[in-house]
Amino acid sequence: MTLHGLFSRIRFRLSAWIRPRMVYGFRRGDGVFLKRTRVSNMTRIEHIDKLMVEDNVYIGHFNLIDSSGGLHIGEGCQITNYVSLLTHSSHVAIRLYGREYLDRGNHAGYLKKPTKLGKYSFIGPHSVLMPGVTLGKGSIVSAYSFVQAGDYPDFAILAGNPARVVGDTRDTDAEWLAQHPDLHPLYEAWAHD
Repeated sequence: MTLHGLFSRIRFRLSAWIRPRMVYGFRRGDGVFLKRTRVSNMTRIEHIDKLMVEDNVYIGHFNLIDSSGGLHIGEGCQITNYVSLLTHSSHVAIRLYGREYLDRGNHAGYLKKPTKLGKYSFIGPHSVLMPGVTLGKGSIVSAYSFVQAGDYPDFAILAGNPARVVGDTRDTDAEWLAQHPDLHPLYEAWAHD
C-alpha cells in the first residue's frame, strides 16, 4: 500500500468518530483516483482490490460493499443507505459444516460470484444484491428488495422479495425528457453506448 493510500484509509476511518459524512474523491484498489465519486465514511468496503468502480458514483451511509468475488460498479451509479452488495455467501457451507466450518478449508456450499451494476443504476435503501447479480444500465432496485443471482435487463425496475422486474425506467425518463428536450443529448450519450 502506498503512503497516500494509507493516509486515505486513516483519514476515512478517523472521520467516523465525528459523524457520518460523504468523502469526496475515491482511490480505487488499482490506484486510480476518482474525483467525482463520493463514498460515506460509514460504508464498509471489503476487498477493495477486487472492486472496480467507475467515476461519478455515489455510495451512501451504512452500506456493506463485499468485493471478495469481484464487484463492478458502473459510472453514475447511486447506492443509497443500508444496502448490502454481496459477491460471496457462506451460509450454506456454515450449515453443512457446523462447528467444523472454521477448522476446514475449501468448503462445499461456499458461493463466490462476481456482481455487476450497470451504469446510472440506482439501488434503493435496505436492499440486498446476492452474489452473481448482473444489473443492466439505467436500472432501479426499489427499497427493501432482495435481488437473487441472475442477469437483469437494461432499464429494469426491480422490486420485491424476491425482486422481479416490474417496470422500465425509460417510461419515466421519457416524461422528463419531453419536459426538458435540451437533455436528450446528455441522456443519449450514456443510454445508447
